[in-house]
Amino acid sequence: MENSPAISARSASLAAQVDYAFRHEQLLREALTHKSYSNEHPDTVPGHNERLEFLGDAVLDMVISRRIFLDYPQLPEGELTRIRAEVVSEPALAAVGRRLGIGDCLWLGRGEEKSGGRHKESLIANAVEALLGAIFLDGGLEAVDPVVDRFFAAATDQAFRRKSGIDYKTRLQEVLQARQCSPPAYRLVRAEGPDHDRTYTIEVLHGGRGIGMGTGVTKKAASQQAARQALEALGE
Repeated sequence: MENSPAISARSASLAAQVDYAFRHEQLLREALTHKSYSNEHPDTVPGHNERLEFLGDAVLDMVISRRIFLDYPQLPEGELTRIRAEVVSEPALAAVGRRLGIGDCLWLGRGEEKSGGRHKESLIANAVEALLGAIFLDGGLEAVDPVVDRFFAAATDQAFRRKSGIDYKTRLQEVLQARQCSPPAYRLVRAEGPDHDRTYTIEVLHGGRGIGMGTGVTKKAASQQAARQALEALGE
C-alpha cells in the first residue's frame, strides 16, 4: 500500500503518545491492521486486529472495574456497572482514539479506505481496544494500567459525577447487557384521550415478560418511566 511508510511513521508517533515502547513491534502493527487490509495482503501480513480487540476489551473492562471498585467504595453494583458501561462504550473509546489520531495509523483495505474507514467510530474504537490488547500481551497489566489511567481517568470521573446523565432506557439496556441478558423490548399498551391531549402507556419486556410499565404524554416519556420502573424492579 502506497501510504504504508507514512502510516508506519504515525504508528511510531502513536506509541510515543501512549508512552509505551513495544518490545515486540509486530504487535503494534497487528493492532493497527484492519481485516480488510489483511485480506488483500495474505502473503505479507501475518494477521489483523480482531483477536487483539477481543483481548483488549476484556483487559479494559477489568482495569476499569478495579479502578472504580477501589475509587468509589460507597457505590452499589448498579452504579459501578453504569460507570463502566459509559467509560468502555464505543463513543468513549472512539473519543480516545481520535485524541490519539489512531484512525490515521490504520492499515486499511482499498474498499475500507474509500468508504472513509479512518473516520468510522466503530473502527477507531476497535483499534483502541486492540492497542490495549497488544500492550497487555507485550508488557502485562503493569504496562496497561498507566495507559488506561492516562486516557480513561477523566471519562471515569465524569461518569461518576454524571449520575443521572444517562436516560433510563439506556441504563436499563446497559444493566441487562452487563448481566449478559437479551436487550429489552417496548410495547404500546394503550393510547387514551384526544389527539391534542393523549396519554400513552408503555410496557417494557424482557424475555417476553413485563418488567416495567410507564405512562406519559408522549411515547418517549412513557418508555422512560417504564424503564425506570424496570430498573427499580431489578434492584438498580
